[in-house]
Amino acid sequence: MIKFGVIGTNWITEMFIEAAYQTSEYQLTTVYSRTEERAQTFIEQLKVSHDTITTATTMSDLLASDIDLVYIASPNALHYEQAKAVITAGKHVIVEKPVASNPAEFSDLQIALAQHPDVLLFEAARHVHQPNFKKIKETMKTLPMLQGATLVYQKYSSRFDAYLAGQEPNVLTRKFSAGALYDLGVYPLYAALDLFGTPQAVQYIPTLLRNGADGKGTAILVYPDYTVTLLFGKSANSYLPSEIYGQKETISISNITELESVTYHDGNGHQKEISTPVDDNPMIHEAQDFANIIKNPNGQREVYNNWFRLSQQVNQTLFDLRQSAGIEFPADKRE
Repeated sequence: MIKFGVIGTNWITEMFIEAAYQTSEYQLTTVYSRTEERAQTFIEQLKVSHDTITTATTMSDLLASDIDLVYIASPNALHYEQAKAVITAGKHVIVEKPVASNPAEFSDLQIALAQHPDVLLFEAARHVHQPNFKKIKETMKTLPMLQGATLVYQKYSSRFDAYLAGQEPNVLTRKFSAGALYDLGVYPLYAALDLFGTPQAVQYIPTLLRNGADGKGTAILVYPDYTVTLLFGKSANSYLPSEIYGQKETISISNITELESVTYHDGNGHQKEISTPVDDNPMIHEAQDFANIIKNPNGQREVYNNWFRLSQQVNQTLFDLRQSAGIEFPADKRE
């Protein structure tokens, strides 16, 4: 049983905890929050047994608790320092994307991992672990030609009303390394790099908010024979499907993150549903994949290394896109 603690008392943390328990591989032992009251309230609302769960209000208390692993779902700008502290303490770490604000931070985490070779770092990109995503990859291999894709993930943020009211929510401010690209664009970007590899060049055209953060935008990834276009945002809703283009064939995806439906169009007017029903909790498969590697790191080393390289490529491409649009984060000046 993998004993784990969590940083972040929000809906995605709760979703991961429930997914972890559904795999029967994990046991939650510690919840970290800056206030005891918030941690206790979060524990009480969980749909798992509370008997063995304790609270921690400092990182040192969390890392001294009975854990093998820490799951981090704090604001983006805090991921790097918290992940480094966990690695230095000799614990495995799962970090919600993005794992770091820039390549300098990512490189520093690599150094910390090299100094603690038994520690594993995972970036929680749940969609690339789902069966329907793997079905997309398999189907792409059958296409005689690839001509790029349009990948869409745009939904109105629950915090955008607060922004319109003059506030500055964590998910819509550069202070916390946030905005459309780093909060939502990372999903289609992860899919694009996993499906098509690293692009030759990138360009990001954002719609900026009054605080300099990006509310929505279009990213273009340039490959030798085609481009991949990413449409994403937090200030409006889109109901467009995502598409991957072959010669006459097209793979149509209802949502590149949720992956509820994937359809293959053969170019002759015929179509076939190639997806399977999705789980109620979309994080089950990544939780199971991470547990498999934690239990057998040597036997799964190649798989882990491939995921880690993808995480590094995503981090670099996020930074390159942001630089192309002239968007700077305070974290970029961190020494």
